[in-house]
Amino acid sequence: MYLTAFHVRDCDTDIAVRRLARLKGKSLTETIREAVEHEYAAISEMPSLIDRLRPIQAQFLALKQPGGDPADKAFFDDLSGQADVR
Repeated sequence: MYLTAFHVRDCDTDIAVRRLARLKGKSLTETIREAVEHEYAAISEMPSLIDRLRPIQAQFLALKQPGGDPADKAFFDDLSGQADVR
């Protein structure tokens, strides 16, 4: 068994933990453990950044499919009105 103590130096945190413990009818230790376990579970169940970005990447790749007229010198000359200046 690994025992160590935490000392909360922030008054607002101490008050918040004590309020939650009183509301739940539990000890400070139980309250802190439950809160930490709940937060750990929430974060560890969250998909990774790569997994969250995959749908965005797929949308982006779908938008950049080739199509339309080729963008060569003649195309840009025509856009700028330079096609007839030779």
